[in-house]
Amino acid sequence: MPGANPAAPTEAAPPAAAPLDGDRLNAFVGKMLGDMGAVFSGALVLMGDKLGLYKAMANAGPIGPQQLALRTQTDERYVREWLSAMAASGYMNYDPKTERYTLSPEQAAVLADENSPAFMAGAFDIASAMYRDEPKITAAFKSGRGVGWHDHSQCLFRGTERFFKTSYRHHLVDEWLPALEGVVEKLRRGARVADVGCGHGASTIIMAQAFPNSRFFGFDYHDGSIEQARAAAMEAGVAGQCEFAVADARSYPAMNYDLITFFDCLHDMGDPVGAARHARSSMAADGTWMIVEPMAGDKVEDNLNPVGRIYYAASTMLCTPASKSQDVGLALGAQAGERRLAEVIRSGGFGRVRAAATTPFNMVLEARP
Repeated sequence: MPGANPAAPTEAAPPAAAPLDGDRLNAFVGKMLGDMGAVFSGALVLMGDKLGLYKAMANAGPIGPQQLALRTQTDERYVREWLSAMAASGYMNYDPKTERYTLSPEQAAVLADENSPAFMAGAFDIASAMYRDEPKITAAFKSGRGVGWHDHSQCLFRGTERFFKTSYRHHLVDEWLPALEGVVEKLRRGARVADVGCGHGASTIIMAQAFPNSRFFGFDYHDGSIEQARAAAMEAGVAGQCEFAVADARSYPAMNYDLITFFDCLHDMGDPVGAARHARSSMAADGTWMIVEPMAGDKVEDNLNPVGRIYYAASTMLCTPASKSQDVGLALGAQAGERRLAEVIRSGGFGRVRAAATTPFNMVLEARP
């Protein structure tokens, strides 16, 4: 027929929606409700930590809103609502007979005691940074560009220190360093140590306190973190043992170090192979490189668990963008796994790599020439 276009394409009908299984739908909605409650409560945990509410409740026995408000110089009405939210989350216990709230010893160990091996409240500063900086990461998803560690909100730096310091305080000196061949003996006699990617210096200071005959050099490319590290070393009384300087993992001074440490930072680096090469060229002939990384299996399916869930989220929002913002931009991610990390380390010139120690949150690799 005149005017007809026989070549005009016809749109395919969209596929029919799969029928819903009611039981599976309800189960998934229930999971989402639980997750929503956790997400919504995160800001309240952050406030409880900042305001000292958890610390005021620790070892205090049953306490009411008015009493807690007086102890913390906060508003009673806000405190009452906060307590109810915490009880609904299972983060504390409520007695309807007395209308009092109690923080159990176990809950206090996680939320109130910064010296506890189970302390986790510091992680909520990291979560806060992830939400604050979401627009930057969303834009990076579209552009493919990175977002540098220094481009994040300040709460990330403090939260990272507090979260990882728990593991360092309870495992570094007693378990991780003794798992390395001959390292503790060198540290006791007096060794030269480079702590690369030291952040606020928590790991550097812990080692310095344990080994007064050794000298420690902390390096980080983030100048604000180096300033904090210097102040922390002064406060801890180890400023004479510790020297902090702004430098990245490929440019810090090579001074024949007996031990080089990378704590939870190799996977954040744009050029981890280059970092490995510099570590190899910067150490003594019989030196050791200790690489502490987030615990991970070698396959995705190995990491589909609560710890992997946390690390994959952090890797998406923090670690992968940080690496992509740098030269090379290898973007290992926080769940690279031992096999991939060993490949990177060997590519830097190390002949021996082994897993020396593990915790639920960390793996410790030892690299030797």
